[in-house]
Amino acid sequence: MRSMTGFGKSLQESENYQIEVEMKSVNHRFLDIQLRHPRQLNTYEQVIRQTIKETLQRGRVEVYITLKEKGDSNKQVVMHWDLMSELVTNMQKEARQRFNEDISAASILTRLTDNDAFIDIQEKQTTDTNLESAVIAAVREAAIANNRSREKEGTGIQQVLTENRALLQQKVAELSAFVDVYEADYRERFEKRLVDFLGAEVDQDRLLTELAILIERGDIHEELDRMNIHLTSMAELLAADKPVGRELDFLIQEMNREVNTIGSKSSPIEIKNAVVQMKTTIEKIREQVQNVE
Repeated sequence: MRSMTGFGKSLQESENYQIEVEMKSVNHRFLDIQLRHPRQLNTYEQVIRQTIKETLQRGRVEVYITLKEKGDSNKQVVMHWDLMSELVTNMQKEARQRFNEDISAASILTRLTDNDAFIDIQEKQTTDTNLESAVIAAVREAAIANNRSREKEGTGIQQVLTENRALLQQKVAELSAFVDVYEADYRERFEKRLVDFLGAEVDQDRLLTELAILIERGDIHEELDRMNIHLTSMAELLAADKPVGRELDFLIQEMNREVNTIGSKSSPIEIKNAVVQMKTTIEKIREQVQNVE
């Protein structure tokens, strides 16, 4: 069993970049992948999503991919020589005409190197041949790490669900035993009251008919049988090696429906108390199931 809450991280390198991937996931009805990455990776988005789907099947997954350049190997200096040549020529001409001074080109160029208008540091138009494979490897590794953390938390959830299932099973068994005793006692008390009220002249056939009708109205054997079936199915799902969150969620709804029916059909305070306890346990199970993949 796996939770939908997890975290995974990975670090890979390509020719020009160091690639870091962080992958966080929380519960969600379906697989909802949210990608955050630099524009350089836009063309790889589809294959990134497909790589994640190979490992994770449910949950809201937030993926953060960052690229860090390895040194300055991907940068180049661009000199605007035409502008610099024009400026040097004009400055020398004006200096001679206005001040009768000669200015060397070297002294002018030295000052121009500090001006961004004449010198740019730009990205090289190069091809990183293994960027895609490195990114996919990092995404896959982060997804596997995320899945491992899901499995670790899922083990804890499985233990909690198993314990609460056992509590429900015990309560159903107690209710079944109580109902058998209660029906026998109810029949005895019902017959005694009729005899006390009508005397010895009691139509046994009519008595049995009326008794059967009353017992039928409060009969919860069918609901208890269905609860046992649901609990057996729950045990099978808890032991399954596949995503079972949706199936467990549906099963809990069915259990809750059976318990509500038991409560509405029964008047004994012992059954009412048992119903309250069972509904509390089912709610605990439901809260845990919301985070199961």
